[in-house]
Amino acid sequence: MSEQDAILDALAPVAGGIAATLGSFCEVVVHDFRRPEKSVVAIAGSVTDRSVGGSMSEIGMGLLARGDDAEDELNYVTRTASGKLVKSSTMLLRDSGGSVFGALCVNLDVTALGQLRTLVGELADVGTAAAETPTTTFGDNVDAVVDAIVDDHQLRLNKPWAALSREERLDLFRSLHARGVFAVRRAVPLVAARIGISRASAYNYLAEIRDQGAS
Repeated sequence: MSEQDAILDALAPVAGGIAATLGSFCEVVVHDFRRPEKSVVAIAGSVTDRSVGGSMSEIGMGLLARGDDAEDELNYVTRTASGKLVKSSTMLLRDSGGSVFGALCVNLDVTALGQLRTLVGELADVGTAAAETPTTTFGDNVDAVVDAIVDDHQLRLNKPWAALSREERLDLFRSLHARGVFAVRRAVPLVAARIGISRASAYNYLAEIRDQGAS
């Protein structure tokens, strides 16, 4: 067993202990970044409705894209597609050589707390309208995560894929590359199908932005 595998195995019972301590609103996930399509190797609790063998989220893909330069993401808030408000911390796993190979994630369902805060704010008339919280796709199928990232880019462009210029398509591929999408083995054909271009064109765009030094 490699050092990395041993660390992942040792964290499985730790995940269970943390979830049991914090209660039913807590989920703890152990990720193996070496296989992003099936990165969930252990999970305790059920906040994001994932299971062992599930894929990483957009946040995980972004960390994967930054490689060994990535840093822990602590106390960030997202919203699931089903409407849950989730407060999370993602702590990176490194081997003795300093290489990032996985993460331990703690997700807390704080939906009820958010509703209570809104209610208290309204009663006290102190205007506690929360800033818009980004929606994050969690799931066992990595295809849905890739589709959500691509669709988020389209929402920001506010135009149909067919209307994109060549430079706008290159910008799309730069963005997806920076967010770790292309670490998923079948991401290129998924993206090509989503935006209505050929696989050959998609591979050409990816090769071009990599040649330009995209990170």
